[in-house]
Amino acid sequence: MNRRRFLTVSTLSAAGVSSCAKKPVAPDAPVRFGHFPNVTHVQALVAHQLSRLGRGWYEKRLGVPVEWFTYNAGPSATEAILGGALDVTYIGPSPVLNAYARTKGKDVRILAGAANGGSSIVVRKGVTVAAAGDLRGKRIGTPQLGNTQDVQLRALLAANGIKVTQTGGEATILPVQNADLLAMFQAGSLDAAWAPEPFASVLELEAGAVNFLKDMETNVTMLVCGAEFLSGRGELAAKLAAAHRELTEWIQANAAEARELIVAELTALTTRAPKAAVLDNALSRVVLTNEVSRVSLEKMVENAKAAGFIREFPALEPLLAAVKSS
Repeated sequence: MNRRRFLTVSTLSAAGVSSCAKKPVAPDAPVRFGHFPNVTHVQALVAHQLSRLGRGWYEKRLGVPVEWFTYNAGPSATEAILGGALDVTYIGPSPVLNAYARTKGKDVRILAGAANGGSSIVVRKGVTVAAAGDLRGKRIGTPQLGNTQDVQLRALLAANGIKVTQTGGEATILPVQNADLLAMFQAGSLDAAWAPEPFASVLELEAGAVNFLKDMETNVTMLVCGAEFLSGRGELAAKLAAAHRELTEWIQANAAEARELIVAELTALTTRAPKAAVLDNALSRVVLTNEVSRVSLEKMVENAKAAGFIREFPALEPLLAAVKSS
């Protein structure tokens, strides 16, 4: 998806197009749940696998079916939220803030935090990057235009005097499916990538890539819903947030069983079982949390402004209102 397409969808939603022809939702209607095949989405991987096994975590606690959908990166998931095709998703902060700004604070709401950290800038073997300024002239992959790592990278380049545009500039940023990163590194098609886990670890352990920058602080994954879902099915949304918090605590207390579920789900989604060393490395870089860091969100807003994705930003309070009341 290009930036123009994303902004068009968001702008239409702000104008109320997404709310046209609204119909009451049946009490037993399924919850449409999104996530990515990333280790930064640990709770989703565990819950999705439990659904496959007929032991649905959310199903038992919500009393309604859950339909799972997977995306490569956040802008696609926010488009689905804004278009009414998705109710709730695990997602990074940047696309959420982008959608929130473009819809003037109307269409998305955060329910809880999920994970911190879990992404890195990795540099292809044989390419020298000793400082951020050395990224000048390089071809760098990110999951999708406007996703969290893409915005972080653009802000980092701008802070180091490297001018980039959507299609070029003094460094080239390419949207790349995470699953394609390894082949592109091995072929020399990319010099570096800002990648979420487990893909950063795959590049390091299987392609000999060097970790240049390890992000352990960003509130990289949150549980987010559409404002319409929150207003129309508020009791269910509260149950969902509570079930998510309980799931986070269960994973922390049952690491071995959770790991088995994560491996099974990643294998189902990618058709390739993650290597044990890759998963160990990836999980060590992800910090599970139910908290939402306002400081991290404010930093992401500044990054988005520096990258040219946001000019004006509404007050954060409506976005966080459901977190405070949960």
